[in-house]
Amino acid sequence: MEELHIPDLIVLAIPFFIVSLVAEGLIVRKLKREGRPLVGHTVKDTAASLSMGLGNLAINLGWKGIAFAAYVALYQLTPLRLGTGPWAWVLLFFADDFCYYWFHRVHHECRFFWASHVVHHSSEHYNLSTALRQTWTPMTGLPFWLPLALLGFHPVMIVTAQSISLLYQYWIHTEAIGRMGPLEWVLNTPSHHRAHHASNVQYLDKNYGGILIVWDRLFGTFQPEVERPVYGLTKNLHTFHPVQIAFHEYAAILRDLQRPEPLRTRLGRVFHGPGWLPGPERPPDNTAHTLSA
Repeated sequence: MEELHIPDLIVLAIPFFIVSLVAEGLIVRKLKREGRPLVGHTVKDTAASLSMGLGNLAINLGWKGIAFAAYVALYQLTPLRLGTGPWAWVLLFFADDFCYYWFHRVHHECRFFWASHVVHHSSEHYNLSTALRQTWTPMTGLPFWLPLALLGFHPVMIVTAQSISLLYQYWIHTEAIGRMGPLEWVLNTPSHHRAHHASNVQYLDKNYGGILIVWDRLFGTFQPEVERPVYGLTKNLHTFHPVQIAFHEYAAILRDLQRPEPLRTRLGRVFHGPGWLPGPERPPDNTAHTLSA
């Protein structure tokens, strides 16, 4: 396999994360004094988000190596080679963003995957620290990027594209930036992502894009920010304990699996949407699917 070495962009960005968090806090405080209806920050919420981010970083020290080995194994198996030139990077940009869209969408629409992703939505605040509130079970994401290795993308390019996408998505977690004009048609922006993080019914399960918003427009999951977002889950946790934030939905799934119900019903509670209920429990207006956030 041809040599290609690119440093870990997430680790290199840590100093920027720290500086930008402080700067955003000062800017949001100023905007609130000017009368802007912003949620802002709290010490406990920010500390919880940073704890989740540090835990994710520690877990990924080992997991990234396993994921990379999987990409290498598939890359060695496939006869396809797309090279490492400029056109390969351009193609990878769109392929990676497409994979992210479906990774993100499935992690909202299937409770098994939602149990991992719910961590990121568990804050009732929306700021740059929320971007760092990451899962401690990143393993659920691997299947969505494996096809890129089979298509002939170099494994180092794949993990680099993933890092670029995560870095892009960091800055859109803020209330301090309003709408961005024509860019709103193509890119995922703070406005689009604020709607994604909201628990308002009209915003649920919308705006899954990573860097681009075009996939949502193509697949019917786009929703512009209209009414003021209410951040968090439809049933909030009311805890700042990192372990509870990380594993509360897995615990809820285990409790549901122990119900005295038919196996089909119990499996439905695991693999249907987060708000799915069996027939007799389903709300009469058939809006059970909106219980995910």
